[in-house]
Amino acid sequence: MRRRSFLGALGGVAAWPLVSRAQQPAAGRRIGVLVGLAEDDPNMVARLAALREGLSKRGWVAGRNVLIDYRYAPAGARAQDLADELVATQPEVILAHTVTVALALQKSTRTIPIVFVSLSDPVGFGLIASLARPGGNVTGLTTFEPGIAGKWLSMLKDVAPQLKRAAFVANPDIRTYDFYLGATRSAATAIGIDLVQLPVKNATEIKWSIDDFARVPDGGLIVPPDVLTATHGDLIIALAAQHRQPAVYAFGYLVSAGGLMSYGTDRVDEMRQAAAYIDRILRGDKPADLPVQTPTRFETAINLKTAKALGVTIPPGLLLAADEVIE
Repeated sequence: MRRRSFLGALGGVAAWPLVSRAQQPAAGRRIGVLVGLAEDDPNMVARLAALREGLSKRGWVAGRNVLIDYRYAPAGARAQDLADELVATQPEVILAHTVTVALALQKSTRTIPIVFVSLSDPVGFGLIASLARPGGNVTGLTTFEPGIAGKWLSMLKDVAPQLKRAAFVANPDIRTYDFYLGATRSAATAIGIDLVQLPVKNATEIKWSIDDFARVPDGGLIVPPDVLTATHGDLIIALAAQHRQPAVYAFGYLVSAGGLMSYGTDRVDEMRQAAAYIDRILRGDKPADLPVQTPTRFETAINLKTAKALGVTIPPGLLLAADEVIE
């Protein structure tokens, strides 16, 4: 059964071509976009399609009355150079995807409005003064909050009651690493699970770390929001299957790709919401006065085929609460 299909959200993606530089309208406004994933990343393609859809519904049509100029900084590569380059084109507003990108753009300009997505703790990172009144030229949408870590652990415990150890698989160079690690460690301590850090920086380290962790029984994997692990999601899914490790992810599309389960926000819809803020800024609102939007709803996805392959049973309560169930 599939009550809210992630795949359905991607339905119109093919109609939107990949464009690495500006789409030129005859005359119009200018929007800059700097994202922390590769241009050909299928999930980013879907998100950018949703951004254009959201803008179009508000009257801003790329190539007609608005110019959208794209730059790509996979895993933050060359983020500062690309931020400087994009700011030099003088867009009226810039969309920033990930905290590394947002910080680079903030360093490049304190006047051009910036709308961020896919990041957590914007106050802690110094992007804004407060969620209610951001101040300055930055506002946007936060994607997660620390309490989500408790849900990840409880889901693992639900499907693997014998669970004694949980691996925290993430890149320590990602700025949100400590943010999620601290919350996950506190939640693990509260329910008596030994949290094991698996700091990884490339595919080789991911394989070696999970191979080593799986040598001891009664374990499971937690894969928090992280550009590196998202990029290598297929590898983590394959390793979890190979070692029969239950795993919970922050992104629903990894469950569609064969992961066991996820709990997080809808990343495609996030872009549609960001389009609303871009629209307001283009029509005269100041980012300093636009409160940062925090998550109000999280979605659960479960892959029953993967559960069967791993030999785990999904409790009826968890199954009933799922927004998407893949059979």
